[in-house]
Amino acid sequence: MTTEIPSPAEHTWYLGIFPLRAYALAILAGIVIAVWMTARRWKARGGNPEDVLEIAFWAVPFGIVGGRIYHVLSSPDRYFGEDFSGGGDPIKAFYVWEGGLGIWGAVALGAVGAWIGCRRLGVRLPSFADAVAPGLLVAQAVGRLGNWFNQELYGRPTELPWGLHIDAEYLVPNPATGVAYPEGTLFHPTFLYELVWNLVMAAVLLFLDRRFKLGHGRVFWAYVLLYTLGRVWIEMLRIDDAELVLGLRLNVWTSILLGLAALVVSIVLARKFPTREGSVLLRPRDDDPSAGPEADPEPDPGSAETGTAAAEPEDKKTAAVEESDADTSART
Repeated sequence: MTTEIPSPAEHTWYLGIFPLRAYALAILAGIVIAVWMTARRWKARGGNPEDVLEIAFWAVPFGIVGGRIYHVLSSPDRYFGEDFSGGGDPIKAFYVWEGGLGIWGAVALGAVGAWIGCRRLGVRLPSFADAVAPGLLVAQAVGRLGNWFNQELYGRPTELPWGLHIDAEYLVPNPATGVAYPEGTLFHPTFLYELVWNLVMAAVLLFLDRRFKLGHGRVFWAYVLLYTLGRVWIEMLRIDDAELVLGLRLNVWTSILLGLAALVVSIVLARKFPTREGSVLLRPRDDDPSAGPEADPEPDPGSAETGTAAAEPEDKKTAAVEESDADTSART
């Protein structure tokens, strides 16, 4: 008996003239979940959970723009024609709702936005990155549901029982022949592979952070390492158009290089910062319990010749004044 994973019949619904697109809803749901998870983790690390919304206000728009730029540059034929011949449709580069957000562009520019938010609030970016890392993986997992609804970014043909059915209008050409796959062909559900991988790796990050009290950005770099390990083999299953470099897809090379960089950075940080930072703040606040007691005020340089604080008690000063007044009266 043949089994398969069906594809959704619709990816867009309308409320009057307003479209509700599954891809956009999946991205928004992922963002909401990531913000909620980050707020809880940020509070547990000593931060103000309200900071997360302020930082997200900067990070999310930057991330969406960065993700779109990376997608367009890594798959340019659709938008600019083969070899930038001008045969594409450049205006579609702005059609974010049709799908296409490159995770590394989103992380890179999203980090810039997060840095702006962190600087405005006076908190450490590495601390915030550690708090947000598991939520990023969960958000990416939820976002992959948008690819399922759009019937895109699926893998090679397969006869496995969990093969994904794709409607005829969404079938891509066979890379070997240039002819579209016949209707009824089943494909590797790469959206599902990445969804499951991301959720499992998010659980691994939560365990590692709780077990070893990671800090100084170590959770974030562990996220990069674990995600790229899965992205390499999942990316190599995909058959959608992509830029090739030395026979491999650009995203494969990106994942390999970033994974190696994350491994090196993780080792360096583990040696340099074996324990978690004491405070998430760049500078102490009055209400920060980890800032410690306030330092004693600087002594008045003219209060004593030795330079030490030697202020006389108030009652002795009063007695000295009264004695001086009495001497003056006697002489008078």
